[in-house]
Amino acid sequence: MRSPKLAALELKRFGRGKLPRAALVALLLLPLLYGALYLWSFWDPYGRLDKVPVALVNDDRGATVDGKKLTAGDSIADGLHDSKSFKWQETSAADARKGLESGKYYLSLTIPADFSKRVASSSGNAPETGALQVRTNDANNYIVGSISRTVFSEVRAAASRNASRSFYDKIFVSFSDLHNKTKQAADGADQLGDGIGKAEKGAGDLKNGLGQAKEGSDKLEDGVDKLHSGAGTLDAKSGELANGAGQVADGAGQVAAGTQKLADMVNGAASSKDATYLKNNAADVGKMAGKVADEAGTLRQHVNDLPSAAVTAALAQKSRSGANVLANDVYPALCEKATLPDDGCTKLKKAVFAAQQSADGAEELNTLVQNKNGELGKLPAQLEALQSAAQQLHDKAPTLASDIDGAVRDANALNDGAQKVAAGAAKLHDGAGKIHNGAGEIHDGLGTAKDGVAGLDDGIGKLRNGADTLEGGMFKLSDGSSKLAGGLHDGVSRIPDYGKSDRDARTEVMADPVKLASQAMHKAPNYGTGFAPYFIPLSLWVGAMVAYMLMQPLNRRALAAGAPAWRIALAGWLPVVAIGVLQVGALLSVLHWALGLQMERAAGTVGFLVLVTACFASIVQWLNARFGPAGRILVLALLMLQLTSAGGTYPVQTSPGFFNAIHPYLPMSYVIEGLRRLITGGGLGPVWQACGVLAAFTVGALALTAWAARGKQVWSLDRLHPELSL
Repeated sequence: MRSPKLAALELKRFGRGKLPRAALVALLLLPLLYGALYLWSFWDPYGRLDKVPVALVNDDRGATVDGKKLTAGDSIADGLHDSKSFKWQETSAADARKGLESGKYYLSLTIPADFSKRVASSSGNAPETGALQVRTNDANNYIVGSISRTVFSEVRAAASRNASRSFYDKIFVSFSDLHNKTKQAADGADQLGDGIGKAEKGAGDLKNGLGQAKEGSDKLEDGVDKLHSGAGTLDAKSGELANGAGQVADGAGQVAAGTQKLADMVNGAASSKDATYLKNNAADVGKMAGKVADEAGTLRQHVNDLPSAAVTAALAQKSRSGANVLANDVYPALCEKATLPDDGCTKLKKAVFAAQQSADGAEELNTLVQNKNGELGKLPAQLEALQSAAQQLHDKAPTLASDIDGAVRDANALNDGAQKVAAGAAKLHDGAGKIHNGAGEIHDGLGTAKDGVAGLDDGIGKLRNGADTLEGGMFKLSDGSSKLAGGLHDGVSRIPDYGKSDRDARTEVMADPVKLASQAMHKAPNYGTGFAPYFIPLSLWVGAMVAYMLMQPLNRRALAAGAPAWRIALAGWLPVVAIGVLQVGALLSVLHWALGLQMERAAGTVGFLVLVTACFASIVQWLNARFGPAGRILVLALLMLQLTSAGGTYPVQTSPGFFNAIHPYLPMSYVIEGLRRLITGGGLGPVWQACGVLAAFTVGALALTAWAARGKQVWSLDRLHPELSL
C-alpha cells in the first residue's frame, strides 16, 4: 500500500466517534494556545502603560525669577499627565512609600521642594542641578522598573531641555545687550574720532599759526632790535645835540656877560661924558670885543658840529617806519588773531608804545634841526652878526672916545645881539636836553621791550615745538581712535543680535543640540508583531509534538506488512504534515484577522510555515520513532534548547557562550530569522538560507526515521517488554 493511502487511513481513525474528532479539533487548535494567546497577551504592552498605577509626589514650592513665578514642578506634572506614559496618581510622600511597598503603585516619582529653585539657579551665580527622585520595587514587577528607567530618562531630558532653554535664552539676550552696548561704544568712538580729527586739525592750525607767530616774532625781535639800535642812535645824537647846545648856551652866556660888561663900560663912560675914561679903557674895550668875536666864532663852530638835518631826517623816518610796522602789522597779526598768549601781547603792546615814543622823539629832534625859523636855524646868523659886530667894536676901540654916542650905540647893539643869542642858545639847550632825556627813556624802554620780545620769541619757539609734539600726539590719538572705532564696529559685526524668533530657534538648538534621527527599517508596528516570529514556530513545534502523542510515528500495519522503510516513514510523517498545514492556516487566520498581524509577504509566510511544519514534524517523528517514549522527553528538551538559543527575544550575542555555540545548529534559529524578513520585510537572503536548512533537516530526519523503521521491522525482547512506557 502506498504512503498517501496509509496516511489517509491514519487520519480516518479520528473520524470514528466523538472523542477522536474532539481530539483532532484540539490538535488543530493547540498552536493557537501557544501562538495566538501568547501574542495576544504581549501584543502591545507599551500602548497600555497608562493603565499602570504609579505615584507622583509634587512637593515643589516654586521660585521667583526676574519677578516672575516659576513652577517647574507643576510643568513636569502636567507634562506627565498629558504624556499618558503611566497612570499618574498625585499623592503624598508617605502614601507613595506605603503604596510602593504594598504593591498599590509600581513606582513613585518625587519632585523635591527646591526643584524650581535649583532649576532657576542655572542663570545665577551658584547653579545647582535639580534632582527628580524615582523609586521602584522589583518585587512588584521587574519589567515596570526597566520601562520606567526609559520613560524617566525622557522626563529628565525634557526637564533639562526646559531648564537649558531658560539659561540659553538669557545668554542670547545678554548677547543682544552686549551688541547694543558695543554699538553705542562704537558710535561714541566715531564721535570721539570726529572730535579728535577736529582737534588734530586745530593742532595743525595751531602749529601753522605758531610757525607764523615764530616768523613774526623773529621779525619782531629783529625790528625791535633795530628800533632799540635806532633809539640808541637817537639817544646818542640827541646827547650830542644837548651837549653841543649846552656848550653853545654856556658860550653864549659868556658872550652875553662880556657884551654886558662891555656895554656897561661904554654906557658908564657915556653917562659921565668922560671921554678920558673911555680913551683910557679903549684897550680893554677892544680886548673884550675881540674876545666876544672869538667866542661867537667858536659858537658857530659848535653849531656846525651838531647833527645834520639829513641825519635827523633819516633817523626820524626809520623810527617812524619801524613803529608803524610794529603797530600796524606785527601787533594785529600776532595778538588780534589770538595767536600769542596774553602775556606776550602785553609785552608786545609795551614795545609798540615805546617804538611810537622813539619815533615821536626822533621827529621832534628832526623838527628842531630842520626848522630854519627856530632857535637853531637863527643861531648861525645871530652868531655871525654878533661876531661881526664884536669885531667892528674891536676895530673901533681905539677911536671910541671921539664918538661916544656911536660907541654906546654899537656896544648896546652888540649887547642886545649877545643877549638874544644867549636866550636862543638857552632855549636850544633846554629843548635838546628834553629830547635827550626822552631819547634815553625810549632807549631804556626799547631795551626792556627787546628783552621781552626775545623771551617771547623763545616762548613761541617752545610753543611751536609743543605744537609739533601735540600734532604728533593728536595724529597717534586719531589713529588710535580710528583703530578703536574700527575694532568696536568689527566687534559689533561679530557679536550677534538675536531677535525673539531667532533667539527661540537658537535656544531650542542649544538646549537640545543633538537629536536622535532614528529611522527604523522595516519597523514592526507593535510588540506582538515583533515577537510573532518567535511564538509562531514555538506553537508549530508544540503542535507537532502533541500530534505524535496522538499518532504513531511509524504505521504498525506497514511495519507488519514489511513495507519499505522509506514508505513507512512517509506514512507516519504525512498525516502530521497535513494537520500542521491546517494548524498554520488556523493560526495565521486568527493572528491576522483577530489580532491584526500584518505580514509584508503573506503568501511567502504561508509557504515558509508549511515547510517549517514539515521540518518540525520530521524531527519530532524521528525522535519518537528512534527513542520511543523517551523521544517525547527529547522533543521537549530540544524545544527548550531552541527557545533559549534562537535569539527570539534578545540577540543571541547577549546569551552565554553555550547558547551562542549551539545557535547555528538548530532549525528554529533559521526559522525565526526567515519569519522576521517575511513578516516585517527586508532582504530574502535569510529566508532562502532557512529554506535550505529546513529542507536539509527534513530530508535528514526522514532518512533517519526510515533507518529507524527498518530496525523496527525486527522484533526483539526489548520491543516486547520496553523498559519505559509513556
